Amino acid sequence: MRQSPMRLSGRAVDALRVIRFEPMVNKYAEGSCLVHFGDTKVLVTATVEEKVPPFLRNTGKGWVTAEYGMLPRATHSRTDREAAKGKQQGRTVEIQRLIGRSLRAVVDMQKLGERQIRVDADVIQADGGTRTASITGGYVALWLALQKLVATRDLTEHPITRAVAAISCGLVDGEAVLDLDYDEDSRAEADANFVLAEGGGIVEVQATAEADPFSPTQFRRLVELAEIGTARLFELQKEAIIAAMEGRPDLATPPPLSPEQLAQQQKAQKQGSGKPGGGNRNAGGHKSGGRAPDRPHGERDRDRNQQGRPLGTLGDALAAAQRKDR
Repeated sequence: MRQSPMRLSGRAVDALRVIRFEPMVNKYAEGSCLVHFGDTKVLVTATVEEKVPPFLRNTGKGWVTAEYGMLPRATHSRTDREAAKGKQQGRTVEIQRLIGRSLRAVVDMQKLGERQIRVDADVIQADGGTRTASITGGYVALWLALQKLVATRDLTEHPITRAVAAISCGLVDGEAVLDLDYDEDSRAEADANFVLAEGGGIVEVQATAEADPFSPTQFRRLVELAEIGTARLFELQKEAIIAAMEGRPDLATPPPLSPEQLAQQQKAQKQGSGKPGGGNRNAGGHKSGGRAPDRPHGERDRDRNQQGRPLGTLGDALAAAQRKDR
């Protein structure tokens, strides 16, 4: 592995910072994860709401949306809360839309049904890469929240089609490097954020020259680094999910229903609201207050390819962990 002397951290050009996931750290949220990208720390929660935005009512499809924010002292100097200013900054809106798009790209909305998952990413400490950490940790929180719906039989199968992760790359002193911290990001000649799906799919790429334009060859190197980084992130996401599942019967996939049980469930659903869960309650049984959010201005509802790869080895590993706990 080639060492790069201009990286103050001593990392190789293709090395990630120390990445750590702490799943299910919030006892109230259906899914949660405290994700560490080096000194960047983001708490992500996923909340299940038995309602959808107005444009999706009576379509049978669900929705995943996201909100993003930074604590006042997440950075070197204190910043005022956006609530105190009365409006969100453009950067905040851009990042939370990116998080939402990235997570929606790997969810089969038809299988999710008419419910919404609200993902909240709160930056506790920022040292570069807060948006990529939010997406990568958001996937873990989202997966666990949806697994709870599977465990309670509100979903017959997990609607996530494949993993998604994000990582930053950039050109620092003319060298392509992976996973920039704040010091590197602040002096990079070019920086890029890559959101990649497991199996090689590209969800989104944001790349900007901060000084002179960069060449296609340099961009291809950034892509290579992003693929190296996300491959490792996919492994860490799976490890975090498996660790969260161990010893948690509330997350265990139940055995298939018998034909008689299935008929009773379908009859109950027809007599009720017409969909599992019913009413305006989240998966924890609490009422979800407030009006369903309108579709974000200027954001189109993209029909994405939902025919993704199954969870495969992750599903096998989870099944093995559940058998071990019994």
